[in-house]
Amino acid sequence: MSQAAFDPHALADRIKQEALDLGFQACGITGTRLDEDEAHLLRWLDDGFHGDMDYMHRHGNKRTRPEELVPGTISVVSVRMDYLSAEAADMQATLDDPSLAYVSRYALGRD
Repeated sequence: MSQAAFDPHALADRIKQEALDLGFQACGITGTRLDEDEAHLLRWLDDGFHGDMDYMHRHGNKRTRPEELVPGTISVVSVRMDYLSAEAADMQATLDDPSLAYVSRYALGRD
């Protein structure tokens, strides 16, 4: 019995569909060569754009060198989930009503 040839594009499509099925709004897959991204991140950190997120520095290059974080890594899968749910109250209506409190939308999410 012969085994079908491995199709990385079919696997990527399956992973992305599974992410959508799990409720994520987007899924991306990339390799581990992040040289240009690393340079951008280092400039961003040097410019202080990370604010109080000190952990951005603490992890060193592991953010841009995934194979150092998990040896043998050949691809990175990233997913995105919207903070604002469809059931959320209208933001402007909440702001316009002085009897209501407004909480940042990201603080109300399911993450």
